[in-house]
Amino acid sequence: MKKNMGSADRVIRVILAALVVVLYFMEVISGTTAIILLVVATAFVLTSLVSFCPLYLPLGLSTLRKKINAKN
Repeated sequence: MKKNMGSADRVIRVILAALVVVLYFMEVISGTTAIILLVVATAFVLTSLVSFCPLYLPLGLSTLRKKINAKN
């Protein structure tokens, strides 16, 4: 797997996942909506940990900054 997620993308996903968990435990969301959002939040955390989003692949997207080799 080639990494295709940058730092900002990863941080945003973790923050959104944390927000969903907080809303769930505060009972703001419940039922089917809560289950779906918790599954999405889990996917966000997992993709953030491995820095790879499978949905970016067919779309040709990447939020990863390319490193510039500086030769002196």
